[in-house]
Amino acid sequence: MLVEALTVTAVVAGFYMAWNIGANDVANAFGTSVGSGAITMRRALLLAAVFEFSGAFFAGSHVTKTIRGEIVSPEMFAGNTQLFAVGMVAALIASSVWLNVATFFGQPVSTTHAIIGAVIGFGVSVVNVHCVRWHKLGHIAASWFISPLVGAAISFAVYYGLRRFVLHSRAPVSRARHFVPLGLAAMSCVMLYSILQGAYPRFFHIERAEACWIAALTALVVGNVAGVVVWAVMRRRCLPGGDLSRQAERVEGFFARLQILDACYLSFAHGANDVANAVGPVVGVVQGIRGTVSGAAAVPAWILAFGGVGIVVGLATYGYKVIEAVGTKITEVTPTRGFAAEFSTATTVLVCSLLGLPISTTFVLVGAVMGVGFARGLSSIDGRVVRRIFASWVITIPVSAALSAVLCRVLMALFGVGELGAAP
Repeated sequence: MLVEALTVTAVVAGFYMAWNIGANDVANAFGTSVGSGAITMRRALLLAAVFEFSGAFFAGSHVTKTIRGEIVSPEMFAGNTQLFAVGMVAALIASSVWLNVATFFGQPVSTTHAIIGAVIGFGVSVVNVHCVRWHKLGHIAASWFISPLVGAAISFAVYYGLRRFVLHSRAPVSRARHFVPLGLAAMSCVMLYSILQGAYPRFFHIERAEACWIAALTALVVGNVAGVVVWAVMRRRCLPGGDLSRQAERVEGFFARLQILDACYLSFAHGANDVANAVGPVVGVVQGIRGTVSGAAAVPAWILAFGGVGIVVGLATYGYKVIEAVGTKITEVTPTRGFAAEFSTATTVLVCSLLGLPISTTFVLVGAVMGVGFARGLSSIDGRVVRRIFASWVITIPVSAALSAVLCRVLMALFGVGELGAAP
C-alpha cells in the first residue's frame, strides 16, 4: 500500500512540477521574441511546445544527476530509502507550490533554485546540515552570481556593436550583410555544438573529447554555409537605398527571423535541462521505493515523455504571464535587442556548461535583457520590475527549503515512514 501511494503521489507531484516549469521558465526562450514583436504569443506557444518536448524527451536525461545525488548525500539514507523517497516527494510539492505562487504574480523565478532549496530543506530536516554537500552548492552559488553578469556583458557588447556599426551607420543594410552572417554562424555553432554534446553520450559510444571536436568542426562548417545563404537572401530581399529609417526597418525585420531561430534553440535547451527538475526527484522516489538511492540509474523514457508533456501543458495554460513579464516589462525590446539577449544567453549557458556549472537560464536571460537596456541607457530600464524579480530570486531557496521541511514531516506522518535509523 505504501509503495503504491508513494508512486502515485510522486507522479502527480512530478507532473505538477513540470506544469510549473512550463508555466514559469519557458519565458526564458520566447519572452524577448514576443516582446520584440518578432512572433505572436500564439505562435510562440506552439513552437515552444514542440521544442520544449523535444528537448525534454531526446536530451533530458543527463542533467538529473545533480538533483538526485549531488545536493544531499544519498548514502546517508541507505538504511531507510523510503525516507529518501518521501523527502523527494516533499521537495517536488514544495518547489511546485512556490513556483505556482511566483507565476501567479508574473515573476520569473528559477525552477532550479526552487528544487535545490527544497531538496536542501528536506535533507536538513530529516538528517542534519552535514547531509548537504556544501562544496557542490558553493560552485552552484558562484555560478548564480557570475552567469547573469556574463550574460549582461555579452548582450551589452553585441547590441552596442549592432547599434553603433549597423543601425546607426550610413548604410544599415550593407553593414547588416556582413554582420548577420557572422552572427548566424556563431549562433549555429552554439546551437549545434550544444545539441550534439547532449546527443553523443546518449546515442553513441564516443569519447567526450572526440565528440567536442566533431561537434565544433561540424558547427563551424554549417554556420559558415548558413551565413553565405543568409547573405544571398539579404542581397535579394533587403536592397539598399531609401532613407536610413527605412533601411533600419529592413534590418530589424531580418533580425526578427534570426531571433525566432535562436528562441527555438533556447527552448530545446531549456527542455533538455530543466525537465530534470521535475523527473529527477521522481526517479529518486522510484529508487527509494525499490530500496536503492544510487544516482547512476538510467532515466526511463516514459518519465522523460511525462515530464515533457507536463511542461507543454503548463506552457499552454499559464505560460503567457511570465512571457509578458520577461519580454515587455524590463525594457522595450526590438528584434535586434532580442537577438542580442538570446544570443548572449545561449553563449553563456554553453560556456558555463562546458565548465561544469549548473546555471539558471532565468538568471542569465534577465541579466542579458538588462545588458541590452544598459546599452540604451539606464533610463530605459524599469527598475521596479528588476527589483521585484531579484527579490523573488533571493527568497526562492529559503521559502522552498522551509516548505519542503514542513511537508516532509507531514508526509512522514501520513505514510507512516519513520526517522532515519528506524526500520523502513
